[in-house]
Amino acid sequence: MLNLISFGASELGALGQLALLGALGFSLAGLLLALVGGLRGDARVSEAARRVNWAVFALLTLAVIVLEVALLRDDFSVRYVAEHSMTTSPVWIKLTTLWAALEGSILLWAWILSGYAFILSLTLRRDALRPWALGTMFVSLLFFVGVCATVASPFTPLASIPAEGQGPNPALQNHWMMAVHPVLLYLGFVGLSVPYAYAVGALVTGRLSDHWVVVTRRWTMVAWAFLTAAIVAGGWWSYETLGWGGYWAWDPVENASFIPWLLTTAFLHSIQIQERRGLMRSWNVWLIVLAYSSTVLGTFLNRSGIVQSVHAFADGPVGAVFLGFLALLLVLGVALAAWRAPLLRDEADPAAPVSREGAFLAGNWLFLVFAFVVLLGTLFPTFVEFVQGRRDASVGPAFFNAFAVPLGLGLLLLMGVGPLLPWRRADGHSLVRALRPLLLAGLGAGLVAFVAGVRNPGVLLTVGLSAYNIAGLGLLTVRAARQRRAGLPTLLREQPRRYGAYLAHVGLLVIALGIAFSTTYRQDQQVTLNVGGAPVRLLNEELQLRRISREDYPHGASATAHVDIDGQPFLSRVNTYRQAPGQPFPAPAVRYGLWGDTYLVVTTIDVRGQWSSVRLIESPLVSWIWWGTLIVVLGSVLTLTPPARAAARRVPAGLAPATD
Repeated sequence: MLNLISFGASELGALGQLALLGALGFSLAGLLLALVGGLRGDARVSEAARRVNWAVFALLTLAVIVLEVALLRDDFSVRYVAEHSMTTSPVWIKLTTLWAALEGSILLWAWILSGYAFILSLTLRRDALRPWALGTMFVSLLFFVGVCATVASPFTPLASIPAEGQGPNPALQNHWMMAVHPVLLYLGFVGLSVPYAYAVGALVTGRLSDHWVVVTRRWTMVAWAFLTAAIVAGGWWSYETLGWGGYWAWDPVENASFIPWLLTTAFLHSIQIQERRGLMRSWNVWLIVLAYSSTVLGTFLNRSGIVQSVHAFADGPVGAVFLGFLALLLVLGVALAAWRAPLLRDEADPAAPVSREGAFLAGNWLFLVFAFVVLLGTLFPTFVEFVQGRRDASVGPAFFNAFAVPLGLGLLLLMGVGPLLPWRRADGHSLVRALRPLLLAGLGAGLVAFVAGVRNPGVLLTVGLSAYNIAGLGLLTVRAARQRRAGLPTLLREQPRRYGAYLAHVGLLVIALGIAFSTTYRQDQQVTLNVGGAPVRLLNEELQLRRISREDYPHGASATAHVDIDGQPFLSRVNTYRQAPGQPFPAPAVRYGLWGDTYLVVTTIDVRGQWSSVRLIESPLVSWIWWGTLIVVLGSVLTLTPPARAAARRVPAGLAPATD
């Protein structure tokens, strides 16, 4: 048995561990109360379960505070602090060390999960789903708090206290984005637990009308927005930290966050069909079960050590535990869906292929195929190792790109025409009428791009389909303005959900253009420069190395190459950290621009300060990826805004009448 509590060895460790054990006990109590409340239909017992949730959140908040205090105080009597922090680390590094390693990151996950459960407990309607949704949240809490309190406790005491800690992973110190990216990722991952809990509640109670998807749409949108921001923030971290000038490498851990995003995107679209047409009820249950399960799968891949990644927690002790929890989620979802299959039949006729719902369904299939291909490519080396016992198999970007490009273009094609088609069925005339202006806009934009020098077919298609989509969104907006005889501000106030979705689609188009241009027209060259030497021409730019400087810090050192590019100074650094003195980490200098970035990274630097080898990379439209993401997030926020007319008659959620 692990030595988890020892006041004599570590007071903060003991306090944190007691908080975790208390949270574990309350989670178990909350689960039992929720089950009893659900089975008996006893509102008082369900209310008790709801209040128990608050205690779990309070105790996990205390645990997080205790660990942060231990990190800030350099309390090396706590094993986690001794192994992942050190006295000379900057304060912001100490604060973010909370999620810099396995045990702390699981504590962060559990705390965010308890936060979602707390908000859910405040907003839950007093209906039949309440105890079961709460109970499902308690199942997740019981698992994550249980892992924190036992096999992956961040509060394990150390019998022999070192004078100095080992410090955090150097890769996590090299860029401020590591203070943001993991938190956003967990907010996205964990946010999907709420719609999963509602789906389980609907299956258990048999109340499988549209209520549960209506209630969970906002939760899903919030999780999706965080997940989108997290994925792009991770790409930005790669761009500015790894020194390769790219933002996405189909790394297994990156893929693990992309799969839930694809499934959640499909869910957000298909629940519209259920709301409007009463179709895809079974489909939506399966999608949300798969989406939440895929977040646990991603965590399992990240922490089990079965995949090779630049930022995986290799060979963590919790891989098997997460695999078991993943199996539980899938078995629970599959068993309940099979049990309630008769109630999940659609009321309306199946969607016609040429109709709005038909376009949405086709898009859903593309998202599913996309997710399956990414999963297959991610796990293929593991399958090879399992069957043949060798770890040299790999699946590179060429495999993923071969599928991602046509699937992405197919999604752009459907995204434009789908909303213009009528519900139920469209005849050939309607289809042609919907497509004609979009195709004209797409062909026109493609022609302009061709005249401007774009020759790559994939990029031309992306430009054309982007214009095709913009034309579609414009037509929808103009049509609505004419019908309602209102301007855009009025439409935004009255229908923020619709126009927020349009804005999010615009953001995705901006991202697609950024990816297409920056990957296709990226240029990369290297050169060795001498201090004070003559300017060297590279990629149509003149580079001159002025000097090399060195700075020492308590936690490491930096060597900086001062390079002028066309007369503008670039300071590209190579950082080394105390815990890994022989392992350099480049910190490129990037000049961001609307039409393209200039990226300079030091590959080798002379210890005597006489010369340096550098890579110069020029990529068009990279910044469109970051700006597009901001537009997506703004659009997502807009969809969550109450419409102007509905706000006047809105009532507190807690007083809403019970409904199925």
